[in-house]
Order: sequence, then C-alpha cells, then structure tokens
Amino acid sequence: MALGSYIERRGELETYFDRTAADTWAKLTSDAPVSGIRATVRAGRDEMRNTLLSWLPADMTGTRLLDAGCGTGALSIEAARRGAKIVAIDLSPTLVAVARERLPDDIDPAAIDFRSGDMLDPELGEFDFVVAMDSLIHYLPHDICRMLATLASRTRQSMAVTFAPKTPLLTLMHFVGGFFPRADRAPAIEPISEKTLRGLVAEDPLLAQWQPGRTHRVSSGFYTSQALEMVRR
Repeated sequence: MALGSYIERRGELETYFDRTAADTWAKLTSDAPVSGIRATVRAGRDEMRNTLLSWLPADMTGTRLLDAGCGTGALSIEAARRGAKIVAIDLSPTLVAVARERLPDDIDPAAIDFRSGDMLDPELGEFDFVVAMDSLIHYLPHDICRMLATLASRTRQSMAVTFAPKTPLLTLMHFVGGFFPRADRAPAIEPISEKTLRGLVAEDPLLAQWQPGRTHRVSSGFYTSQALEMVRR
C-alpha cells in the first residue's frame, strides 16, 4: 500500500478528532441536547449504525469483530450484546477514553478491547467481520480501495463500510470548504460515486476474492453517507 497521502490525512484526522472536535463529537454521540443541524446528523448516524448492525449476525458468539474508527463505542456495545469479541480502535485517544467511560454495566469489559491507533495495524490480528462507519470518508478514492484491500486480507467473512456518495450537495460543500483558511477547516470529506468505488474494487487484484453486497444510503439533513457490504465470493 502506498502510504503518502494516507499517512498525511490520518495525521490530520487524529489532530482534529482528538483536539479540535473531541468535545463536540462526544456530545453529538450522547443523548445531550444539540442544535437542529446536529440533531439531523445524530439521527443519520443512528440510522447508519443500525443498518450496519443489521448486516451482522444476530448471534455473534465466538466471532471477532474489528470496529474500525469506533468513536465513542456505540456500535461496539451493540455487537458485544450479540456475543462478539471486539477490537474497537480509533485515532483519537480522547474519544476512546469516552467510549470506555460509557461502557454499560451489562457489558463484560473483557468483551471490547478499546484501543487508540491505526485501524490498519497488522498487530490487531484477524477478524470474522469488519465494520468501518464513516471512518473512510476523509480519504482519497485510491486510498479507500487500498484500505479495503488491507482489511480484506485479515477478514474471514464480511466487511461493512461507508463512503461519502458523490451528490451535488456534498460536491458543493467540498468545493466551498476549499476557500476557508486551512487552520479553520475540518478534514475534508472526499465524495466518490458508487460506480467509481465499485470499479476500483473490481480492478484491484488484492480484492479478487471479494465482491460488493448490499448497499444503503442514509440522507438526514446535513448527514449523507452510503453503506457498502463486501463479501467473499
């Protein structure tokens, strides 16, 4: 995997989510009151999380799941209730600390291994399932494909990921964001059409044993994201 643009963007994301936006993100992923705009984002994320969970088995006893970009841990908690053993990793140590603090009493702490670091770290081992909710959306298309290939090499059953679909609104937001001073910008979302992503996947020899499965788009106010399932042939 070529590392240049991936490492650069990973560093920007770590700084943003661990420092600039940590408090905002912790509040957004709680049940605290938020503005109308952020409420639409919260609702969209809830729908997306439920979609990805619906693509996982109802009984996950004996399986191992990677929650790649776990944030404050909501998806990991639900997977643990199904019996999975989870490695929940995020670039932000601050958000991982919040996830640990929010672990409900009905979840065995040993069921979820919360870590801060790189989701592609080979030391994480192999998994039956991988979920990456809104953790690939800031990367360039060719980096997304390489990240999928890296995760696929360590996954036995399926991956469920999301990407930013190339809609007129997201394209406009991406364009306008480029005019803000760099210090004031959040890391850019990189819209990609489903056709382009499927083409990149089909052309990658490292993904030859994989194919797209289910897909689902969530649009809720200022939140737009598309889920894509990858399954073994």
